[in-house]
Amino acid sequence: MSNTILPGGHCPAGTAPARPGLRARRGFAIAVLAAASACAAAAGMPAETAGNRQLVDAAFQRWATGGSGFFDEVLDDDVVWTIAGSGPSAGTYRGRQAFVERAVAPFVARLATPIKPVSRQVWADGDHVIVRWNGEATAGDGQPYRNSYVWIFRMRGGRAVEATAFLDLAAYDDVLRRVPARR
Repeated sequence: MSNTILPGGHCPAGTAPARPGLRARRGFAIAVLAAASACAAAAGMPAETAGNRQLVDAAFQRWATGGSGFFDEVLDDDVVWTIAGSGPSAGTYRGRQAFVERAVAPFVARLATPIKPVSRQVWADGDHVIVRWNGEATAGDGQPYRNSYVWIFRMRGGRAVEATAFLDLAAYDDVLRRVPARR
């Protein structure tokens, strides 16, 4: 379920971009920016802000329908990703590769099913995109994993260069502690 919100309301009918094909990413990006510009004009939102919002929302939509390239699509190679809070998983990761290797991969290795976004809200303000989403998966021990997240991205050139993640770290760290990693 997607619940996207734009200041001033939703885009007028006919301005939302079509779902992308994997072979048409470049064309899709151009279409998204064109549609975002039209939507932004209708909603009073600057085109770059609306374009950033749409790019992140579209990447979430692909993830929710089984896509697995969210981090490659959205994050800049040199992103600085901070997991806010306290506990073993909180901290700052410099670079997409470091973030995926040190934070994402160890967690995914303990899941029987991938995390799937089941609901989301997306807002944009200037160069920031804020996503509040709920995710569900099954841990490797068969227990359900559910968590609520807020991710705040600072965008530049259509990519997130900074990200701050808020989530229930107790639930996240419990999976890391309880479930052995798959080989």
